[in-house]
Amino acid sequence: MVSQKTAIKQLKALEKKANMIRLAADGWVDDWQTLIATLMSARTTDKKTIPTAELLFKKYPSLKSLNSSSVEQIASIIRQVNFHKTKAKHIKMLANILVNDYNSIIPHDFNELIKLPGVGRKTANVFLAEQGHSTIGVDTHLSYCAQRLGWTKNKDPTKIEYDLMNLFPRRLWRKLNWIVVRFGQTYTNKRIKDEILSEIKIIR
Repeated sequence: MVSQKTAIKQLKALEKKANMIRLAADGWVDDWQTLIATLMSARTTDKKTIPTAELLFKKYPSLKSLNSSSVEQIASIIRQVNFHKTKAKHIKMLANILVNDYNSIIPHDFNELIKLPGVGRKTANVFLAEQGHSTIGVDTHLSYCAQRLGWTKNKDPTKIEYDLMNLFPRRLWRKLNWIVVRFGQTYTNKRIKDEILSEIKIIR
């Protein structure tokens, strides 16, 4: 793998190339909205996720009101996101657990978060990073770029996460996903993206 000094330079180069695009976890008033929007964004573009989440939160402005809805009502609102029926079930179950077991307070503990319906390792880490915690959410964008730039030799997201934690200083952990996802969304053409990554890879 590359040195920490090189990796930091490469990350800065990625940041300069990326547009300031709003991500699914950005800009929500309440942390429960951040968590649910992040859950909804799995296998779905942020361009689709954000307006769909806005519709859902307009209809149900609190966890209690969301908990009073049905799976079918949620599914009809979020039908634009991929796997909307499964996500609707998870959202309904999540709202019920948060209201009844957590007094509508979202836990800021990784091990508690991944116990919740529909919340996997990536979703938990992206949520925690958005709340100011030092975590790395490894999604397809970060996985792809990390492998192309030699930050990791692994393909498993959990192993990539640990490789990145060892490579980058803790102060940059929460920024990794933000920067690389924005880069990936800025360059959707694979050929152009790979050309830029090849240029960045030779930075030392």
